[in-house]
Amino acid sequence: MQFVLSGSSEAFEAGEKIAKLSVLTLLALGIVEIGVGRWTRSLALSADGIESLLDSFISLIVWIGLHYSRRRPDARFHFGYYKVESLGALIASLGMVSIAGYILYHSYLTFLNPQEILYPHVALATLIVAGTISLYRAIQMRRIATRYRLLSLRTDANNSIKDATASFVVFASILGASRGIPELDAVGSMIIAVYILSVAYVAIKESSFILLDACESPEMTSVLAGALKTVEGVRGVSSVRLRPSGPFVIGVISVLVDGSLTVASTERLRKRLLDVVTAIVEPVGEIAIVFKPDVHT
Repeated sequence: MQFVLSGSSEAFEAGEKIAKLSVLTLLALGIVEIGVGRWTRSLALSADGIESLLDSFISLIVWIGLHYSRRRPDARFHFGYYKVESLGALIASLGMVSIAGYILYHSYLTFLNPQEILYPHVALATLIVAGTISLYRAIQMRRIATRYRLLSLRTDANNSIKDATASFVVFASILGASRGIPELDAVGSMIIAVYILSVAYVAIKESSFILLDACESPEMTSVLAGALKTVEGVRGVSSVRLRPSGPFVIGVISVLVDGSLTVASTERLRKRLLDVVTAIVEPVGEIAIVFKPDVHT
């Protein structure tokens, strides 16, 4: 009655590995940026370092979510722990909102009281290194997230791209501040905060839809129903119910068949139907096929 896609363990293992690396990388970058920021009296650099530390916490949440998603179904969670990954994405997104709020408040204070930056060349060099590392890490993370369709990892990848962008925007702000326009430091931080909020909004929307069992592509239901009707032995499709579970699509499909079919015949028909499902739905998880007798015959 069911079909389970292999490779889920590989997906979460790869995601968990890159998320763990992200935690360590962001933690190291944050400590370095805060230290250099205090030494150079660059508030923007210190803020970017604090943001990196907070981002490492978000990556930690993603790592925990992916770790628990690898657990097998048990007596309490019959359908597994896949949605822990989506819950992790939601929590990470709310964390991004908090980060944006902190940056906006910090930017406001900096705008009111701009300070002269000491050793700006050191601050600029630190930002280039931090931005380059963050961007490289984000590209790696997005590649894995796209390959395995891991929402929380994609959220973390978008956050990493934002983190790299923040470093380069802060670079421009410090450069402008060192050339006699100190207010640019605060303006650049405000721009980053707005971008963080936009990324968080999209991630909260996507993860909420998954947790509420919303079908990601409603038109796919009608396409799938039409394809199933063409399978020999199927007299109709009474319902197609699909829902996301972590990176996979699972569901229940009810089809109308001749009530006199034997068990062996229905099992052969089930295999043909699942072949059609896996050709249209990607990535497919667990699909249950329910046969109902056609009462009109």
